[in-house]
Order: sequence, then C-alpha cells, then structure tokens
Amino acid sequence: ALIKAFRMQEKTAQVGFEWENAEQVWEKVEEELAEFREAMKGDLPPEKREEEFGDVLFSLINYARFHGIEPESALERVNRKFKRRFEYIEKHAPRDLKDMTLQEMDALWERAKDGD
Repeated sequence: ALIKAFRMQEKTAQVGFEWENAEQVWEKVEEELAEFREAMKGDLPPEKREEEFGDVLFSLINYARFHGIEPESALERVNRKFKRRFEYIEKHAPRDLKDMTLQEMDALWERAKDGD
C-alpha cells in the first residue's frame, strides 16, 4: 500500500494535481495529524480511526515524495535499524527482558544508537 500511494501521487502530480511548495504539503501533514489525534481522543469506531491514520500516512508519503524520498526504502532502512538496535538490547541485557524496566532497556537502546 505504501508503494501504491507513492505511485498514485506521482501520477496525479504529472497532470498538475500537486501542491505548489513543500510548506503546503507539510501543512496538509499537520492538518491530517491533528484530525488523527482528535479521532484518537474521541469515541469513534475503529474504522474511522484507521481512516484518519491512513490519511496521516498518505500525507507523509506525499511529503516524502515531494522531497525526492522513496518512502518504501526509508521504512525498510528504519526497520533494519530498529531490528539491529533491539537485537543489541537482547544480546546485552543482563537478564530476561521481561524482568527489566523500560528505563533499563532504554539505556541499552541509547548504547545501541551510539554504535550506529
């Protein structure tokens, strides 16, 4: 779905259905994020919350596209980074992770970040 959104936005931009500048695109991201936050506070059905989250993702993908960032590659890169850091936590944990506090795990996370 990430690639599909990117391709749809590329196609519509080719015919002129495009923001004029990055600031306009970012304003849309902020608008969608505010709507999502509001939806999460309310008593809305899960489908509506999901729709609002989708709007945030779609607008972020558009912002990335506007700046020449391939969102699929960006997400894959961060997935690898997250995996590497979490594996560091697992390897260097002094005891079972279930027995550690979030603060202890976060300290290991920060050490993993230093190694990146």
